[in-house]
Amino acid sequence: MKKYDVVGVGNALVDIEFKVSDKFFEDNQVEKGLMTLVDEERQNSLMSVINTEQAKKQCGGSAANTVIAVSQFGGKSYYCCKVANDELGHFYLQDLADSGVDNNLQVDKLQDGITGKCLVMVTDDSERTMNTFLGITQNFSVAEVNEAAIKDSKYLFIEGYLVTSPNGKEAMMHAKKIAEEAGTKVALTFSDPAMVKYFKNAFEDVIGPSVDLLFANEEEALLFTGKETLAEAREEMKKAAKHFVITQGKNGAMIFDGDTFIDIEPYKTVAVDSNGAGDMFAGAFMYGITNGHSYASSGKLASMASSRIVSQFGPRLKWHEAKEILTRLNP
Repeated sequence: MKKYDVVGVGNALVDIEFKVSDKFFEDNQVEKGLMTLVDEERQNSLMSVINTEQAKKQCGGSAANTVIAVSQFGGKSYYCCKVANDELGHFYLQDLADSGVDNNLQVDKLQDGITGKCLVMVTDDSERTMNTFLGITQNFSVAEVNEAAIKDSKYLFIEGYLVTSPNGKEAMMHAKKIAEEAGTKVALTFSDPAMVKYFKNAFEDVIGPSVDLLFANEEEALLFTGKETLAEAREEMKKAAKHFVITQGKNGAMIFDGDTFIDIEPYKTVAVDSNGAGDMFAGAFMYGITNGHSYASSGKLASMASSRIVSQFGPRLKWHEAKEILTRLNP
């Protein structure tokens, strides 16, 4: 028996969400409705004009959202990440612990620097605008990869955003090698169409002969395979992954279980924010397949969970909501 269901490797960002007016954007020259990478000076400038005490804070990052979801559904997860020895770094560590996620962070060994953070600005029209400073997480490397945890896990889950830096890519390949030698299955998410568009060759290096499980949305699947139709793309993806999931937004998802394709129906919802839906789908699905559910049942659970996420702000469920979704799946 392995200790963990899923060990994730990825970025650590503290999400700081607060409400603003359109005038805030005008006064501070922020482009509304976009996710913009900013430097430390720019983010500090924005932080100086908001009341962070009133802001909603929680630990984030794509793979972090996924392993937290695994934990909320009742699985056991671990996260390899990097934060700094500052107030937000300590907050991140505590929030992971409160979420039931074991991790590599130790208070007395955190390095000096700035913990990555994402300023999430919400206007009255429910639109989200994000300014992100990666901070110390851009230095994520093999040093943050916990070999023992990966060996003691059913799955390793790799965040695609790491592919943008040489040290991040090296960490991805290092973690995958550890997993393969230990008999731990490897899952990879592309994370974002831009990652596939600009770093396709790097993804091919990380994937190597194949991975056990690959997560992509429709656009990412088409970009990675170079095909024009989903029917062609899904056949091509068999060369890169033994199993895969292609999420299709309001049209549900498509799963390849190694033998056949399974169509997952969407659940009706009023979408207000799609941020984090893919992370939640991956987390719920991986909880399912590591805890006795079939691919079809896990896909249904993931569809339920992601439909709940898009109906609210923020990429995380409340604990009671996760339990309610499990009850709906297994009444």
